[in-house]
Amino acid sequence: MAVAPLSHTEVEERLSALPGWRVDGDHLTRTYAFPGHPQAAAMVVHVAQVQEELNHHADLLLSYDRLTVTVNTHSVGGKITELDLTLAGRLAEIAPGHGAR
Repeated sequence: MAVAPLSHTEVEERLSALPGWRVDGDHLTRTYAFPGHPQAAAMVVHVAQVQEELNHHADLLLSYDRLTVTVNTHSVGGKITELDLTLAGRLAEIAPGHGAR
């Protein structure tokens, strides 16, 4: 299935269901905060599993108690697509189980 860039309006409408996620240029981004480093690192492993399942990968930046996720779709010129929103939605589902806020 071919993916196509979404309009700014489409992205903004979809983000209303994804608290904490925002548009930063041509990327979706979200920083999660955790009670400590073990929880943040465990989330990275879980994110990797989801990314493999979806065959769609984000840039991850792990610090002591924070994880920043940045994603867009390279195959359409680095724009935001349904793939990015699907990944964001999946991460929003798993984050609370890791103590993310």
